[in-house]
Amino acid sequence: MSEHTKYSYPEKLSILRFFLDAEGVRKNPIPFHKRYFDKFGDSFSIQIGRSQHIILSRDNEVAQYILQKNQKNYHKSRFQSVYLSKYLGKGLLTVDGDFWLKQRRLIQPAFHKQKMNQLVETMRQTIVSEMDGLAEEQKVDLFPIMSELAFNVVAKSLFQFSIAEEKLDRIKFIIEEVQNFLIKEIRLPHKAWWFSVSGQVKKHLELAEENNTIIQEIIEERVASKSEINDLLNMLLETRYEDSGEGMSTQQLIDEIKILFTAGHETTANALTFTLHLLGNNPDVQQKVLEEILKIEAETEDVVEQLQKMTYTNAVLNESMRLYPPAWITDRQNVEDDTLGGFNIKKGTLIGVSFYELHRNVKYWENPDDFNPERFLGEQKKQSMPYFYPFGAGPRMCIGAGFAIYEMCLAIAHIVKKYKITSVETTVQFNPLITLKPVGVEVVFSKR
Repeated sequence: MSEHTKYSYPEKLSILRFFLDAEGVRKNPIPFHKRYFDKFGDSFSIQIGRSQHIILSRDNEVAQYILQKNQKNYHKSRFQSVYLSKYLGKGLLTVDGDFWLKQRRLIQPAFHKQKMNQLVETMRQTIVSEMDGLAEEQKVDLFPIMSELAFNVVAKSLFQFSIAEEKLDRIKFIIEEVQNFLIKEIRLPHKAWWFSVSGQVKKHLELAEENNTIIQEIIEERVASKSEINDLLNMLLETRYEDSGEGMSTQQLIDEIKILFTAGHETTANALTFTLHLLGNNPDVQQKVLEEILKIEAETEDVVEQLQKMTYTNAVLNESMRLYPPAWITDRQNVEDDTLGGFNIKKGTLIGVSFYELHRNVKYWENPDDFNPERFLGEQKKQSMPYFYPFGAGPRMCIGAGFAIYEMCLAIAHIVKKYKITSVETTVQFNPLITLKPVGVEVVFSKR
């Protein structure tokens, strides 16, 4: 577009309303987003100052366009490229352009289905050992249990069983501390000066550096041992760039491992928590999952084959992630001027797509607030998939999607086979941080 182009944007939320709602939005943006969408339609905009615009959308065409059809013109926003990379380094989650493409091509083979199949037994063993000590016949807060489980599955899949527990505990502590502070930085930009002068930024950067040191020690010990261990670390050490034939530098390997830990454990913990809560409120669905698992186990003892037959369990998981998408929102900024959804938008416009709202948009889903796993079976599944974004979409779709599905199906199968789940509440509370985090979700596990 030329410099004389007249830019246009979806209907605007007034800047006054924006500031009046700011504190509420900081605490939980989702109810406010719903109110705005109900008033303005599937996309609305906010103008900050004279020329900066933000668009928030629950329109599938907008999502498809920025994530797939014209994804090269839509890079990750500063929230991800600046704030996240400060603590997580320059890995797949935080970089763009040619370097991202180079890293994606390098790492993709390590997440190929055949490679994931090799990790299944490690996942299964970890789940069995973690879930065997569950408290029975009493109310338990589900998220901390699922968080511990998901972290340990990632850790054991990355580093097999050779790492000291205190190192893993320290990595987990640092990741959680840094992430909690990161939320503050993103949501309270006007306090940036205070975070800096009070030493909070320095403290968390030092924690991130400590994490680097721990992971570097693990890598160096593995390389020195020259042992061939069937885990993700070994797969990543064996990867080679196409152009040079060389492997990743130690620093690059550290950055990618930090991102696998951060992106790979909390999203899975969230999804498992919401899924078990829904099963605890829908005993008929829980019974169908149990019947499917018992039938499959009678047909084959091969765990990979069992996973491939879990059609109904997968549908339950998908419906849970539709209602409560772990990565509930994504954002992009356009590199060049563009036409988006019929609007002429200036380069540098921040576009947010709320998957939470898109997944509940009556335009795409019948009775969208109902829990109905049938949406993801047979012919209905074909109609649902174009509007479903549990792992994003396009070239930047989550590289660990296959890993996460395997892990969650194994966990659900093991838990449902061993315990009857009863939810304490019918509704669920959550906190939309970087991920959609469940809050105070309580269930009772009863021995079958």
